[in-house]
Amino acid sequence: MHERKIYSNRVWVENKLQPATISFTNEKIISIDFKKLDDAEDYGNAVIMPGVIDVHVHINEPGRTEWEGFETATQAAAAGGSTTIIDMPLNASPVTTTLDAFNQKLEASKGKMNVNVGFYAGLIPGNAPHLESLIGAGVVGVKCFLTHSGIDEFPNVTEKDLDEAMPIIAKYNIPLLAHCELYDTEVECDFENNPTSYQHYLASRPKKWENDAIDLMIRMCRKHNCPVHIVHVASAEALSKIEAAKKEGLPITAETCTQYIFFNAEDIPDGNCIYKCAPPIREKANNEQLKSAFASGVLDFITTDHSPAPPNIKEMESGNLKKAWGGIAGIQFLLTASWTALKNTMSLDQFIPLVTSKPAAFIKASTKGTIQIDNDADFVIWNPDAIDLVKAEDIFFRYKISPYIAQNLNGQVLETIVNGTTVYHNKSIQNKNKGQWLLQK
Repeated sequence: MHERKIYSNRVWVENKLQPATISFTNEKIISIDFKKLDDAEDYGNAVIMPGVIDVHVHINEPGRTEWEGFETATQAAAAGGSTTIIDMPLNASPVTTTLDAFNQKLEASKGKMNVNVGFYAGLIPGNAPHLESLIGAGVVGVKCFLTHSGIDEFPNVTEKDLDEAMPIIAKYNIPLLAHCELYDTEVECDFENNPTSYQHYLASRPKKWENDAIDLMIRMCRKHNCPVHIVHVASAEALSKIEAAKKEGLPITAETCTQYIFFNAEDIPDGNCIYKCAPPIREKANNEQLKSAFASGVLDFITTDHSPAPPNIKEMESGNLKKAWGGIAGIQFLLTASWTALKNTMSLDQFIPLVTSKPAAFIKASTKGTIQIDNDADFVIWNPDAIDLVKAEDIFFRYKISPYIAQNLNGQVLETIVNGTTVYHNKSIQNKNKGQWLLQK
């Protein structure tokens, strides 16, 4: 592979945007010059930064490939500037709770990785004996649910299951990721008789469910000294609990997702299931608190929790929120929609680590997330100042069902480079299957 040199006035190197030329070959960065070299491609004022890392996506292959699949999901990731994604253990069938199931998933991804792909194992009741073999095979973490996952073959765990599994996970110092909602029958709504009402859906999964579950995970983290990661924090009431746990020195991290900072419950129409996810998108005042939790470090980074489904399962015609699959298709918009949501509350310099170096550190991907010599040549070149209207035909994931369609987003992805090769450029996929497995040995 020949050496390539790219220059911009705004390259994210050494934690700041500055003029630089990056030279790379054979999938690695070989030199960084803080000036324009004569033979470098000049990207002007576009931002060159490490490829975005989305550590929370559902690709649904094998077994539910008609919902998404590696081919479309990784193209969409590349189109959005993401060069590495981590796939969740459920929505695939079989779910990734045994080594055999994990090997089936690896096999299913071959020849379809347009970005780098890592994997989580699943923790369900009774599969703790399988965890060591899954960890040995290279998963970067273990995921569990504290409430029904929506998939019957991926049941939620109890405190007893956590007591059994957390010492094993702690031994290998990888994170246990928890979907934090604890089902409590006391809810003040009549969702049963108002199945198309967003406000009734919101009330059916109150903040208390999240708060109680996060309390439980903090207690279990303290008990077992096992790294715990709270996925998709939506309740701002839980932020103080996470903050206190971090101050105590517990190995705890937390994320929120683009949808929880981009959309607000007040603006969501009834009978439109594209907005349904769990936990639900909450009120504007709540979501403003989530935004400010990045500055304090209470929330560590941003993910999409891309969870697509076909139109019938999403109840697109009926608008029945009670029956609809809960999940937002957003893998293509981690960079641009998150920047749009946060640009008035933070600088680009504060934003960039939330989608690059911080998620890289979380999955211990030491050669990703920063531009330095010998690191992987994964880059996104984008214009954060351009405004792009999202059109269905520009979307690469399988079903063009997404709340981001028809939104004006700040930021235009010009080019995505994966392992030294341009995968996305000029609104099209240029080179396929340039991704690699990200296995943590």
